[in-house]
Amino acid sequence: MTLLLADDHPLLLDGLRNVLSDLPNVELMPPVHNGRQLLDVLYRSAVDLLLLDLNMPKIDGMTALKQIRRDFPAIKIIIFTSYDQPQRVREAKALGAMGYLLKTTDAPTLKMAVQQVGEGKLWFPMLQTKVLEPPGDAFMQKYQLTKREIEIIQQIVGGLTTRQIADTFSLSEFTINAHRRNIARKLGIDTPVGLVNFAREQGLV
Repeated sequence: MTLLLADDHPLLLDGLRNVLSDLPNVELMPPVHNGRQLLDVLYRSAVDLLLLDLNMPKIDGMTALKQIRRDFPAIKIIIFTSYDQPQRVREAKALGAMGYLLKTTDAPTLKMAVQQVGEGKLWFPMLQTKVLEPPGDAFMQKYQLTKREIEIIQQIVGGLTTRQIADTFSLSEFTINAHRRNIARKLGIDTPVGLVNFAREQGLV
């Protein structure tokens, strides 16, 4: 699977390449730094998956997304941006993006999203607006997760930082960190990728 990174910040691109370089069956293409360069590459080269920033010079990400969907409908696109407004997420999804990640996303979640979208699945945890019921009473008895803890798991899996989660629920960062410690203790999971796997296996996202 060929993966193209489109962003105008060289240091960020270097970090992304370091994180994604060890993914199996992924070939990283030379990155592009603006919307015009992006479209030029797409017209010349076969790209399977695109990680696309919204705020790029010459042609912005949303405009590029529309044109890519029209001219290259087979390309899978993940928006990778600092914009965390739900309306932006919904707009990107409506225009054909298959995933939406914030630039604060940790490395394991980024890898998981790339793998999932590469397999043709959607990745929009920020649009999760309700708590899905755990699969039965045995689940609740085993893990003893509260409704708030499940909501926080969904936000963590969506790539939000502690500060952003605190703002979402109008709570302090201290309270969110306490919830995170409780979640780790109850589940026996202390890594982000472990939490992502748990959430998906249990139908929480």
